[in-house]
Order: sequence, then structure tokens, then C-alpha cells
Amino acid sequence: MPPHPSVSDEPSSPAGRPCLDLLDTAHAGDPLDTLDALRAWCADTGLVPPGTGLHTATTRWLTAFRDLRTQVAVLVRAELAARGARADPALPVALARINALARSAPPTPRAVRTDDGTLTRALHPDPGCAALLALVARDVIDLLTDPEARARLRECAADDCSRVYLDTSRGARRRWCSSERCGNRTRVARHRRRAQVARA
Repeated sequence: MPPHPSVSDEPSSPAGRPCLDLLDTAHAGDPLDTLDALRAWCADTGLVPPGTGLHTATTRWLTAFRDLRTQVAVLVRAELAARGARADPALPVALARINALARSAPPTPRAVRTDDGTLTRALHPDPGCAALLALVARDVIDLLTDPEARARLRECAADDCSRVYLDTSRGARRRWCSSERCGNRTRVARHRRRAQVARA
């Protein structure tokens, strides 16, 4: 499985890939609603190293990232539904859009020395929107063209959640997008149901 194309030293990807983290923003009250939120999401997901300013960001970035999220959703949901049905007329449009975005050059990493003399990763220069979109677009291409990774795509098993994640657990037995959130909530609900049946 190819590594995801994060440029951060220690990327944190809750869903397992930056492209899936972007898709999952639709389930989190849409953190892509302000530029500050977008900047924070880019750092939290590992698209950029911590402290990257993204000073050139404008409200057009928000529209561009939401559009990319829509295209990622079309392609990923098609993989999850029927694993081979490709009749959705939105698929060719989404694929063409992802391929077009992936053509731009991704951000260029550089090493900088910190105050204590160690090297850390930074970007040169502060990346533009097209470079960051290319990073995510290339990630979804890597994901969906890798048979092993594609086979590990999962949708959360909780009744009220449709988040998508990459199941990298041993034996591919992961059932929830988050064991602490959906897994715990599901277990608590089952326990309450069993307790109610026992009392009845």
C-alpha cells in the first residue's frame, strides 16, 4: 500500500487517508466553513506542517475544497456501493475533476533548522490552493487504484453514522470510524437494550 502523500512530519489522519479525512468533514458540522478552520484542518490532517501560515488563503479555497470533497465522495461511495457498479453518471465527471486537480504540483518540502539545532520539515514556499488540492487528489488516486487499500475501505457500522475510513486493523475487523465515539455509543445502546429486556 503506498504511503499517503502527507508533507507533515507526523500526520494525523483519523480516517486513515487525507482524502477520507476531507470526505468526513461533511459529518463534523463542516469545519470547512471559515479560513481559520480550513487552515487548522490542513495542519491537523497533516497536509501542511504545524505553523504553516497559508497566508494566501481566500474564501475561494473553501469553495474549492468543498468541490473536491464532493468529487471524492462520488468516487469513494461508488467503491463502497456494489464494488463494481459504475452506472452513476456523476462518476466520469468526478474522475475527470480529480485527475485534473492532480496535475498541479504538490507542495515542495524543505528542511529548516530549529532553535535547538534539529531539522524539521517546512514548505517552500507557502503553498497555494492548487498545490494542496493536488495533494488530496493524488491521495484519492493512490487509494482507489491500489487494490489492497481499496478493499479496506469501510463505512462506519453505527446506525447514525456514514463516515468512511481505511481499515488497517489486524484481520480487517474494525467496525466503527471511531471506537471512542461510535463504537462506545453503540456498545452503550446495546447494553441499555439488554438491560430493558432483562427488566421486562
